Amino acid sequence: MGFPDLAAVMEFTLLWAQGENAGQGGLGPLPMLIIMMVAAVLFLFLPMRRQHKQHQQMLTGLKRNDRVVTSGGIVGVVVDIRDRKEGETRDDELVLRVDDQTNTRIRVLKSSVVRVYPSGSEG
Repeated sequence: MGFPDLAAVMEFTLLWAQGENAGQGGLGPLPMLIIMMVAAVLFLFLPMRRQHKQHQQMLTGLKRNDRVVTSGGIVGVVVDIRDRKEGETRDDELVLRVDDQTNTRIRVLKSSVVRVYPSGSEG
């Protein structure tokens, strides 16, 4: 579902507000402000919410041997997933193997993962 261009919506609201109550007092800029607030919700908050939901689904679907990229640019293979238990204060962590030859492993926060390549694919 596509949304109209923000500039077109603002232009429409300006023209509509100027033409409807020109010189009559009326509601003034109130309808224009309401329309602009609705447009802000549609164009800013809904896409951010959708992106957050997709990221959470990606993190929930993580499993061992998935190849991941973190927000810091670290590429590794998931060796262990340490989910937070109820009552604990620490965050969810992943243990990544970053070098196969030396078996170097690091711990990273699960929330820092930005991309996942499933275990069967090459990245």
